[in-house]
Amino acid sequence: MVFRCLVQPVRVNELVRVVEQLPPISASDVQSALAAISWDFEDADASRQSIHSFHSYPARFIPEIPRSLIQELPPPPGTVVLDPFCGCGTTLVEAQSEGYPSVGVDLNPIGCLVAKIKTTPLPDNFADAVQFCITRALAMPEPVVPEIPHVQHWFTSEVAMTLTRLRESIRTVSDASVRQALEGVFSSIIVRVSNQDSDTRYAAVEKNVSADRVYEAFRQAGRSLASLSLSDELWERPPTTIINKSIFDVTPKELPTEVGLVVTSPPYPNAYEYWLYHKYRMWWLGFDPNVVKSGEIGARAHFFSGRRKLENFEEQMSKVFALLRSVMRKGAYCCFVIGDSKIHGEIVDNSAHLESAASASGFQLVFKRDREINANRKSFNLHHARIKREHVLVWRS
Repeated sequence: MVFRCLVQPVRVNELVRVVEQLPPISASDVQSALAAISWDFEDADASRQSIHSFHSYPARFIPEIPRSLIQELPPPPGTVVLDPFCGCGTTLVEAQSEGYPSVGVDLNPIGCLVAKIKTTPLPDNFADAVQFCITRALAMPEPVVPEIPHVQHWFTSEVAMTLTRLRESIRTVSDASVRQALEGVFSSIIVRVSNQDSDTRYAAVEKNVSADRVYEAFRQAGRSLASLSLSDELWERPPTTIINKSIFDVTPKELPTEVGLVVTSPPYPNAYEYWLYHKYRMWWLGFDPNVVKSGEIGARAHFFSGRRKLENFEEQMSKVFALLRSVMRKGAYCCFVIGDSKIHGEIVDNSAHLESAASASGFQLVFKRDREINANRKSFNLHHARIKREHVLVWRS
């Protein structure tokens, strides 16, 4: 590890730095430290239960990547870790764990909801709140199922009615943090109790889900979250700010302070359609998935309809790097992880587009390394893409 000061990163209540202005790390030291990391992370245990495992979110970061980058390139005092495409908050959780405040930006409201839940303490009695929500849902008069497109195709009438009861019960909860957590629990079971085959296969299948099974799934998911999250009494972690909007619409004044480290993995052409696989979660929680679809960077439909070209992706990334240049501390590091794309049968090296965009904003590339993606991570191996590797790139501002 490359050390910036005399002490390891500490929790926020112990945050005392020996010096305010720390000397810069040489490029050669950074390269050596990053080169010593085995970026394939072959020993990573995807089945290990942690707050990262709450709520399915295909194509997310494995935590080992942001953890390694944050540990090797810690942000200087008075700055934050920024993830401009934060998804479900993996970078934000790892920043908190290392003792650093962070900011996440994402267009997808489901990702932002999950990220907020992962980085917010739960009350000690949350499991009781889950059970009370179920009890209240069972006792309420029969509600009207919301008008959701094709709801009868994707949900049996019994499941749709039960989800409606739960949704209305959640909406009566007055405590905002508890209501937010309950919404996350509710979102986490939507695909499981629907007729959708899985989070990575958008096809209808018969599952024979009963109302009792919906309630039990909700109860178990709530208990799981309660066991994975830290309670108020144990919470001594720095704050996280989450902005639910496109990074293209974010202005520098919306960030709480200067950025000392960027760690992210942007959506890229034809890799994964987040809006599609979270579509019914959004409908049930009152969001419009069509808004997300229209603004999603890498959605497959954009590139197969002819509406967007690869040049657009580089232009979009140029806008991102221009924003980063304006909010990052001089000399801070910017880390991107991006995979290849397969479009119309041709493999596209997206890292080349990133390098061009970063260079145009004056960023200096100090490290680049390829990593193999675990073949069992099926969300990265969609039949039309077959993505096999990612590129880890680190620039200095």
